[in-house]
Amino acid sequence: MLTAGLVLVGGMSLAAILAPLLAPYNPNAINVDAMLLTPSAGHWLGTDALGRDVLSRILFGARVSLWVGFVAVGISSAIGLVLGLVAGYFGRLTDEIIMRGVDVMLCFPSFFLILAVIAFLEPSLVTIMAVIGLTSWMGVARLVRAETLSLRGRDFVLAAKVAGAGPMRIIFRHILPNALAPVLVSATLGIAGAILVESSLSFLGLGVQPPDASWGNMLLDGKEVLEIAPWLSVFPGLAILFTVLGYNLLGESLRDLLDPRLRR
Repeated sequence: MLTAGLVLVGGMSLAAILAPLLAPYNPNAINVDAMLLTPSAGHWLGTDALGRDVLSRILFGARVSLWVGFVAVGISSAIGLVLGLVAGYFGRLTDEIIMRGVDVMLCFPSFFLILAVIAFLEPSLVTIMAVIGLTSWMGVARLVRAETLSLRGRDFVLAAKVAGAGPMRIIFRHILPNALAPVLVSATLGIAGAILVESSLSFLGLGVQPPDASWGNMLLDGKEVLEIAPWLSVFPGLAILFTVLGYNLLGESLRDLLDPRLRR
């Protein structure tokens, strides 16, 4: 699973980074003489209803999806890490307040919460990344809290306390490095989730706005001509499938490698 995940993730990441070099055409260039062309030597994955090259748009759409995934997960991981560490280390009232806040956030279905927020804001890439990140930190917080609770009574933490280390030094110098393994796994799986959310929002018209390429809005364009031009939906759908599958395989493999209970 690890090899398959690395191949899928590495291949898609490389394609996204090299999109300006690999794309045979400008992804937003309209060509009325090349509308709805089937896949051919001139256009490997065909063209859409405006004559835009599908391969070029998929490559540039990969940049959008991966950027959203990494930034959104970075935001959620940072928030979840800090709150989980503080709740787990200090416990008592601090833990109670933070975890009740987590419970309240978990009461709302995350996707519908994201939809509601974006509906009131102007759809943009920055808005999407911020909203996804700010509504998906709860799982990370719970993971880190549980890990911190198991670590705060260990000998190396008690030794640091005896040596006079303050709470912040103990949390970020001694506990944080030992609590990163589950966060890494969660972040890898979170990237897949963020890509799916961004694609769903774009498909609903609340994500990346035309003419910019996104796998979600490519699926939206393909929906109108699905019977006569299925390639407009098939290829972006496969891009989403393989990217999400790659991150899920990578996340599961990392969990198997980093969790000592699963290595026994």
